[in-house]
Amino acid sequence: MPFQYTTLSFQGFTPEQLYAYLQLRSEVFVVEQNCVYQDLDNLDQDSLHVLVYDAQLLIACARIVAANEKYPNISIGRVIVAATHRKQDLGHALMKYCIETIEARFGQQKIVLSAQAHLQNFYKKHNFAPQGEIYLEDGIPHVYMERNK
Repeated sequence: MPFQYTTLSFQGFTPEQLYAYLQLRSEVFVVEQNCVYQDLDNLDQDSLHVLVYDAQLLIACARIVAANEKYPNISIGRVIVAATHRKQDLGHALMKYCIETIEARFGQQKIVLSAQAHLQNFYKKHNFAPQGEIYLEDGIPHVYMERNK
């Protein structure tokens, strides 16, 4: 059975969906990566959220953030594939889906992201290019990347 993709506004979440989404983000970014940081950053409310399910189980997600004070361009962030579903190219399928969603809803434009530095090659496969030097974000090396239209 193929994975099911859905895109929601913050207001479109059911309580159960929101709980599973925040639980997956915490599981990967806080527990697995051993990184204490403020995940809830007041950007979720104005973002689109891409959720990927295997039957009823949330297995991957990403956040599409509209241009704001932090990023003058639309961005993709909080990209996660659950440990149980890695090594299946699901991350690449998720990125492709996010890019297609942005283009369908907002037209072709520059997309930016703050990538964990060790994932640069992953994002390069989706035409993102590093801009500038590696920097620390929440104690993890990151690099700013752009994908031009």
